[in-house]
Amino acid sequence: MIAPSILSADFARLAEATDAVRGADWLHVDVMDAHFVPNLTIGLPVVEDLLKATDIPVDCHLMIDDPDRWAIGYAEAGAHNVTVHVEAAREPVKIAKDLRAAGAKAGLSVKPKTPLEPYVELLRHFDTLLVMSVEPGFGGQKFMPDVLDKVRLARAKVDAGELSVLVEIDGGINTETIEQAAEAGVDCFVAGSAVYGADDPARAVAALREVAARARGKTQERIRGEAT
Repeated sequence: MIAPSILSADFARLAEATDAVRGADWLHVDVMDAHFVPNLTIGLPVVEDLLKATDIPVDCHLMIDDPDRWAIGYAEAGAHNVTVHVEAAREPVKIAKDLRAAGAKAGLSVKPKTPLEPYVELLRHFDTLLVMSVEPGFGGQKFMPDVLDKVRLARAKVDAGELSVLVEIDGGINTETIEQAAEAGVDCFVAGSAVYGADDPARAVAALREVAARARGKTQERIRGEAT
Protein backbone atom coordinates (compact mmCIF):
# COMPACT_ATOMS: atom_id res chain seq x y z
CA MET A 1 0.00 0.00 0.00
CA ILE A 2 1.21 3.50 -0.89
CA ALA A 3 -0.01 6.55 1.04
CA PRO A 4 1.14 9.84 -0.54
CA SER A 5 1.68 12.53 2.08
CA ILE A 6 0.15 15.89 1.26
CA LEU A 7 2.71 17.52 3.55
CA SER A 8 4.85 17.67 0.40
CA ALA A 9 2.05 18.98 -1.83
CA ASP A 10 1.18 22.57 -2.68
CA PHE A 11 -1.14 23.64 0.14
CA ALA A 12 -2.79 26.15 -2.17
CA ARG A 13 -3.88 23.29 -4.47
CA LEU A 14 -4.72 20.41 -2.16
CA ALA A 15 -7.76 19.26 -4.13
CA GLU A 16 -5.58 19.04 -7.26
CA ALA A 17 -2.95 17.20 -5.22
CA THR A 18 -5.46 14.50 -4.31
CA ASP A 19 -6.50 14.13 -7.96
CA ALA A 20 -2.84 13.79 -8.95
CA VAL A 21 -2.44 10.58 -6.94
CA ARG A 22 -5.55 8.67 -8.00
CA GLY A 23 -4.73 5.01 -7.61
CA ALA A 24 -3.05 5.54 -4.24
CA ASP A 25 -4.27 3.30 -1.43
CA TRP A 26 -4.48 5.98 1.25
CA LEU A 27 -3.98 9.73 1.35
CA HIS A 28 -1.75 10.59 4.30
CA VAL A 29 -2.52 13.82 6.14
CA ASP A 30 -0.12 15.14 8.79
CA VAL A 31 -1.82 17.22 11.46
CA MET A 32 0.73 19.18 13.51
CA ASP A 33 0.07 21.66 16.30
CA ALA A 34 3.50 23.31 16.85
CA HIS A 35 3.53 21.85 20.37
CA PHE A 36 4.05 18.09 20.08
CA VAL A 37 6.25 18.78 17.06
CA PRO A 38 7.95 22.06 16.03
CA ASN A 39 5.73 22.70 13.02
CA LEU A 40 2.18 23.85 12.31
CA THR A 41 0.26 22.39 9.38
CA ILE A 42 -3.48 21.82 9.06
CA GLY A 43 -6.36 20.83 11.28
CA LEU A 44 -9.84 19.38 11.21
CA PRO A 45 -11.55 22.01 8.98
CA VAL A 46 -9.08 21.37 6.16
CA VAL A 47 -9.39 17.61 6.60
CA GLU A 48 -13.18 17.90 6.39
CA ASP A 49 -12.84 19.72 3.06
CA LEU A 50 -10.32 17.18 1.78
CA LEU A 51 -12.73 14.38 2.57
CA LYS A 52 -15.26 16.05 0.28
CA ALA A 53 -12.68 16.38 -2.50
CA THR A 54 -11.43 12.80 -2.72
CA ASP A 55 -12.60 9.21 -2.57
CA ILE A 56 -9.14 7.98 -1.54
CA PRO A 57 -9.31 6.77 2.09
CA VAL A 58 -7.80 9.49 4.28
CA ASP A 59 -5.10 8.47 6.76
CA CYS A 60 -4.79 11.15 9.48
CA HIS A 61 -1.56 11.21 11.47
CA LEU A 62 -2.07 13.37 14.54
CA MET A 63 1.23 14.82 15.73
CA ILE A 64 -0.46 16.83 18.44
CA ASP A 65 -0.75 17.27 22.18
CA ASP A 66 -3.91 15.98 23.82
CA PRO A 67 -5.05 13.51 21.12
CA ASP A 68 -7.47 12.15 23.73
CA ARG A 69 -9.51 15.31 23.15
CA TRP A 70 -9.09 15.85 19.42
CA ALA A 71 -8.75 12.47 17.70
CA ILE A 72 -12.42 11.55 17.73
CA GLY A 73 -13.32 14.56 15.56
CA TYR A 74 -11.28 13.20 12.66
CA ALA A 75 -13.03 9.84 12.86
CA GLU A 76 -16.45 11.48 13.03
CA ALA A 77 -15.55 13.57 9.97
CA GLY A 78 -14.98 10.39 7.98
CA ALA A 79 -11.25 9.69 8.12
CA HIS A 80 -10.49 6.06 7.32
CA ASN A 81 -7.56 5.71 9.73
CA VAL A 82 -6.64 8.01 12.61
CA THR A 83 -3.24 7.61 14.23
CA VAL A 84 -2.15 9.08 17.55
CA HIS A 85 1.28 9.07 19.17
CA VAL A 86 1.94 6.83 22.12
CA GLU A 87 4.15 9.61 23.51
CA ALA A 88 1.16 11.99 23.65
CA ALA A 89 -1.87 9.83 24.43
CA ARG A 90 -3.01 9.65 28.05
CA GLU A 91 -5.51 6.81 27.56
CA PRO A 92 -4.59 5.12 24.27
CA VAL A 93 -6.93 2.16 24.73
CA LYS A 94 -9.90 4.48 25.21
CA ILE A 95 -8.86 6.49 22.15
CA ALA A 96 -8.74 3.29 20.09
CA LYS A 97 -12.19 2.23 21.27
CA ASP A 98 -13.65 5.68 20.56
CA LEU A 99 -12.11 5.84 17.08
CA ARG A 100 -13.46 2.41 16.18
CA ALA A 101 -16.89 3.29 17.56
CA ALA A 102 -16.89 6.34 15.30
CA GLY A 103 -16.17 4.18 12.25
CA ALA A 104 -12.42 4.70 11.81
CA LYS A 105 -9.46 2.41 12.14
CA ALA A 106 -7.24 3.22 15.12
CA GLY A 107 -3.52 3.73 14.67
CA LEU A 108 -0.65 4.08 17.13
CA SER A 109 2.62 5.75 16.20
CA VAL A 110 6.08 5.67 17.76
CA LYS A 111 8.89 8.16 17.24
CA PRO A 112 12.30 6.86 16.09
CA LYS A 113 13.77 6.88 19.60
CA THR A 114 10.71 5.30 21.25
CA PRO A 115 11.15 1.54 21.80
CA LEU A 116 8.32 -0.66 20.64
CA GLU A 117 8.65 -3.48 23.16
CA PRO A 118 6.78 -1.74 26.03
CA TYR A 119 3.76 -1.20 23.77
CA VAL A 120 3.36 -4.56 22.06
CA GLU A 121 0.46 -5.58 24.29
CA LEU A 122 -1.15 -2.17 23.77
CA LEU A 123 -1.15 -2.78 20.02
CA ARG A 124 -3.77 -5.50 20.48
CA HIS A 125 -6.29 -2.65 20.70
CA PHE A 126 -5.16 -0.98 17.46
CA ASP A 127 -5.48 -1.61 13.74
CA THR A 128 -2.35 0.20 12.55
CA LEU A 129 1.19 0.65 13.81
CA LEU A 130 2.94 3.68 12.30
CA VAL A 131 6.71 3.53 12.71
CA MET A 132 8.34 6.92 12.21
CA SER A 133 11.56 6.66 10.20
CA VAL A 134 12.39 10.35 10.69
CA GLU A 135 11.86 12.68 13.64
CA PRO A 136 8.28 13.90 13.16
CA GLY A 137 7.65 17.51 12.24
CA PHE A 138 9.06 18.16 8.78
CA GLY A 139 9.08 16.46 5.40
CA GLY A 140 12.12 15.76 3.26
CA GLN A 141 14.26 14.24 6.02
CA LYS A 142 16.71 11.35 5.62
CA PHE A 143 15.46 7.82 6.28
CA MET A 144 16.66 6.27 9.57
CA PRO A 145 17.23 2.54 8.91
CA ASP A 146 17.64 1.68 12.61
CA VAL A 147 13.86 1.89 13.07
CA LEU A 148 13.44 -1.19 10.89
CA ASP A 149 14.16 -3.33 13.95
CA LYS A 150 10.76 -2.18 15.25
CA VAL A 151 9.18 -3.13 11.95
CA ARG A 152 10.75 -6.59 12.13
CA LEU A 153 9.46 -7.08 15.67
CA ALA A 154 5.93 -6.08 14.68
CA ARG A 155 6.06 -8.22 11.54
CA ALA A 156 7.13 -11.25 13.57
CA LYS A 157 4.25 -10.71 16.00
CA VAL A 158 1.76 -10.35 13.15
CA ASP A 159 3.05 -13.40 11.29
CA ALA A 160 2.87 -15.42 14.51
CA GLY A 161 -0.76 -14.43 14.99
CA GLU A 162 -0.03 -12.43 18.15
CA LEU A 163 -1.03 -9.10 16.58
CA SER A 164 -3.27 -8.13 13.68
CA VAL A 165 -1.98 -4.61 12.97
CA LEU A 166 -1.12 -3.19 9.58
CA VAL A 167 2.50 -2.01 9.71
CA GLU A 168 3.00 1.46 8.26
CA ILE A 169 6.18 3.53 7.92
CA ASP A 170 6.60 7.28 7.45
CA GLY A 171 9.70 9.31 6.68
CA GLY A 172 12.30 9.42 3.91
CA ILE A 173 10.58 6.81 1.77
CA ASN A 174 11.69 6.72 -1.88
CA THR A 175 12.46 4.06 -4.49
CA GLU A 176 15.67 3.14 -2.64
CA THR A 177 14.54 3.10 0.97
CA ILE A 178 11.18 1.49 0.24
CA GLU A 179 12.99 -1.71 -0.70
CA GLN A 180 14.62 -1.93 2.75
CA ALA A 181 11.32 -1.20 4.46
CA ALA A 182 9.44 -3.77 2.41
CA GLU A 183 12.01 -6.45 3.13
CA ALA A 184 11.62 -5.70 6.85
CA GLY A 185 7.87 -6.30 6.61
CA VAL A 186 6.12 -2.96 6.10
CA ASP A 187 2.59 -3.11 4.65
CA CYS A 188 1.91 0.59 3.98
CA PHE A 189 4.45 3.21 2.89
CA VAL A 190 3.97 6.94 3.39
CA ALA A 191 5.83 8.92 0.73
CA GLY A 192 5.89 12.69 0.41
CA SER A 193 8.56 14.31 -1.72
CA ALA A 194 9.13 11.07 -3.66
CA VAL A 195 5.56 11.44 -4.94
CA TYR A 196 4.84 15.15 -5.04
CA GLY A 197 8.34 16.05 -6.14
CA ALA A 198 7.90 13.89 -9.25
CA ASP A 199 6.70 15.18 -12.61
CA ASP A 200 3.92 12.57 -12.57
CA PRO A 201 2.80 11.80 -8.98
CA ALA A 202 0.52 8.95 -10.05
CA ARG A 203 3.35 7.26 -11.92
CA ALA A 204 5.60 7.76 -8.88
CA VAL A 205 3.02 5.97 -6.73
CA ALA A 206 2.95 3.05 -9.17
CA ALA A 207 6.75 2.86 -9.26
CA LEU A 208 6.99 2.78 -5.47
CA ARG A 209 4.35 0.06 -5.29
CA GLU A 210 6.21 -2.03 -7.86
CA VAL A 211 9.54 -1.79 -6.00
CA ALA A 212 7.89 -2.64 -2.68
CA ALA A 213 6.00 -5.62 -4.10
CA ARG A 214 9.15 -6.99 -5.73
CA ALA A 215 11.17 -6.65 -2.52
CA ARG A 216 8.44 -8.21 -0.39
CA GLY A 217 8.13 -11.08 -2.86
CA LYS A 218 11.85 -11.81 -2.66
CA THR A 219 11.67 -11.85 1.13
CA GLN A 220 8.78 -14.29 1.12
CA GLU A 221 10.59 -16.56 -1.32
CA ARG A 222 13.65 -16.56 0.93
CA ILE A 223 11.55 -17.41 3.99
CA ARG A 224 9.85 -20.28 2.15
CA GLY A 225 13.26 -21.54 1.05
CA GLU A 226 14.61 -21.47 4.60
CA ALA A 227 11.56 -23.40 5.81
CA THR A 228 12.01 -26.27 3.34
